[in-house]
Amino acid sequence: MKTVILSFFLSFSMLIGFAQEKTKQQIKEEQKLAKQKKVEALVDSKEYEFEGDMAYPQGGRSINLTTNTNYLQFKNDSIHSEMPYFGRAYAGVAYGGGGGLSFKGPIKDYSITKGKKNIIVKAEITDNSDYYSITLTVFYDGDASLAISSNNRDPINYRGSIEELKKK
Repeated sequence: MKTVILSFFLSFSMLIGFAQEKTKQQIKEEQKLAKQKKVEALVDSKEYEFEGDMAYPQGGRSINLTTNTNYLQFKNDSIHSEMPYFGRAYAGVAYGGGGGLSFKGPIKDYSITKGKKNIIVKAEITDNSDYYSITLTVFYDGDASLAISSNNRDPINYRGSIEELKKK
């Protein structure tokens, strides 16, 4: 009788031990939630950068940017952009002059809208020669899409990711 009771308690304690282990699904959910919190904190800090993988010019085919250095940095209340541009330029753009979306300056309007699947950051900036409207859609896994429109050029979209600012 004692052996039956003893074996019952031992098997019951083993079941409790196995029940406390996390499943792969639970581990994935915890990692996903941790990544989401990290992305939210990064956007809330207003100090991060977007780096593009692909460019999608209006009316053209997609362009791989992995070999081109490009970024759009948010630093507190200013933006610094060094993004390549592929598309039609109108007035105010010198022929053969740079050609990229290279600008730096203070942010005029800045808003953050948090959704279930993404965070939408909108900003406007004016530099010496143009006005830029920026919409950055950040997904909770760190991927992002960037849309830039200006007065003097066709709009362009980019796909990439956001990261912390690199310390220099």
